[in-house]
Amino acid sequence: MRWTREAYLDLMTFKGFERPMFVELFGPLVGLEEQWREQGATQDEVEMVAFDWDYVPITECGGYCGPRGYATIVLEETDEYRIERDYLGRTAKLFKKAATIPLPLDFPVRNMDDWLKLKPMFQFTPDRIDWNAVARAAALQAQGHLVVGGIPGAFNIPRELMGEEVACMAYYDQPELMQDILATLTDTAMKVLEPIGDKLRIDQLSVHEDFAGKSGPLVGPAQIQQYFKPHYRAAWDMLRSRGARIFQLDTDGNVNSVIPDLLDCGLTCIYPMEPAAGMDIVALRKAYGRRLAMAGGMDKHVLRQDKAAIRRELEYKMQPMMREAGGIVFGLDHRIPNGTPLENYQYYVDLGREILGLPARSAEGRGWRRMAF
Repeated sequence: MRWTREAYLDLMTFKGFERPMFVELFGPLVGLEEQWREQGATQDEVEMVAFDWDYVPITECGGYCGPRGYATIVLEETDEYRIERDYLGRTAKLFKKAATIPLPLDFPVRNMDDWLKLKPMFQFTPDRIDWNAVARAAALQAQGHLVVGGIPGAFNIPRELMGEEVACMAYYDQPELMQDILATLTDTAMKVLEPIGDKLRIDQLSVHEDFAGKSGPLVGPAQIQQYFKPHYRAAWDMLRSRGARIFQLDTDGNVNSVIPDLLDCGLTCIYPMEPAAGMDIVALRKAYGRRLAMAGGMDKHVLRQDKAAIRRELEYKMQPMMREAGGIVFGLDHRIPNGTPLENYQYYVDLGREILGLPARSAEGRGWRRMAF
């Protein structure tokens, strides 16, 4: 079912809603489609539309705040992998049968001199704003589309430039480098989003970080307060004053220990909330109430178990407290994993709809759009 921006914004800001929202955030992992076809899946099932997922149509605001790098060049390609030179000049390798994102094999920045060579890629130029796209976003917003603006991640960009190890150490041994990177990102974000915000209400500010693993985040409260907060707050406070209602963080891993600091940075929503990493949306709702909206949270790995395990997961995560409060988009915590039987996925969809009080899916229902934004 297609949701309007107004209904979605009300749901995710605890302003009231007609019914819960049940989505597929990301879709299948590489290889699952072939497995499902062997199990008799229809084309509509492979394309996800047979499950009549909820979604809200999304449009970008018309401004770009991220890096403007080199054109990607393929250096070598086989049936198994592709090696390329990417937008930052890194050598990256994509394993075609297992991933959709190439793995960097080297990184261009180790010190301030290296950064200064790439800094122009991140600085503001007027052509970062496409005023025709801004006008289109305004027209689509009037038709019920959610308008989203994005800022580069305060950790994601240093990690992309330096790799995780060097980026983490740079907080301690190269603070001037980290400060200059973040100051550049913030300056560009403000020069892009502020003039757009004067002409168009941006509904949601989004930031991608992926700064945590199963054992916890790669940065702590001190780094979040010193580096994340000024960057986040500059854009969020400005857009919120112009009507923005959601500030959403995309990160995998266990961020439990720094959620208070993220909320202090202005975040209102986090996704995809990985149970395998210790993220329990029920426990988080009890801890933070209406301070934190969430999307995802359903353990994708349970789908490879039996139907009893699927039922336990859904009945726990979709318990009345979660269904009735709002501020939650129910869905898997990332891509549907390989080895998920089609029959189990069908059961998950149908049981979830039953628990949430949604109509049984039918041949007429054909809803789905990727909700990762």
